[in-house]
Amino acid sequence: MLLETSVVAFELRRAKRRNIGFMVGSEGLTVTAPKWVPLYEVDAAVKSKSAWILAKLVEAQERSQRIESQRIVWRDGATFPFLGEQVIVVLDPRHAFDEVGAVLHTDAETLPGVTRLTLHVGLSQAATPEQIRDAVQAWLMRQARRLFTDRLDHFAPLLKVRWTKLSLSSAGTRWGTAHADGSIRLNWRLVHFRMPVIDYVVAHELSHLRVMDHSPRFWDTVRTVVPDYPDLRSQLKDEAIPPW
Repeated sequence: MLLETSVVAFELRRAKRRNIGFMVGSEGLTVTAPKWVPLYEVDAAVKSKSAWILAKLVEAQERSQRIESQRIVWRDGATFPFLGEQVIVVLDPRHAFDEVGAVLHTDAETLPGVTRLTLHVGLSQAATPEQIRDAVQAWLMRQARRLFTDRLDHFAPLLKVRWTKLSLSSAGTRWGTAHADGSIRLNWRLVHFRMPVIDYVVAHELSHLRVMDHSPRFWDTVRTVVPDYPDLRSQLKDEAIPPW
């Protein structure tokens, strides 16, 4: 379809809903329409939203390029984000590991007040990129479980809820889910972000144990423990994390 001066393709989905919805993601434009709406009305609706659609497509493309530019080449000396800080991978098969597979070090630099984070991984210099990636991911997932458990235990009493089970996910777009039985599912990649962002997601999911929708009452609940949640929510949407 021609929108202004651009040719835009879109996926049409039929669903039980009252109106036509639009979603722009990394895969392009998806239009969801009620089963009874004819195609000419769908086309007219798309054209009426052309300015918004084109702007969102540009944003999605820029975000994809930003994410791709951060793709990690897994080798000795590679860097990855952890809690908002850059960590350097050091292949160190001779290290006496206190944890399974890898240990995080804070190395003092020559400049006063400057520190460097290094993750010493128990692999040889001949390790493949896949082996290095898997070792780092395993370490990150262990940190994620420990950190998420700590933050769930911190926020649950404040929100007067009880969580029962934590699961880690690798979902491409969803950061967390909560179920009425108290089970919480969080994306382990959250450990790339700063702690305030992690706290927002944890508080968000725990708040769903009180309010299961995204009504004003839900956001008021989140605000009681994370007053600056709008800024943190924006950071979660805007910041690119490296693809795995």
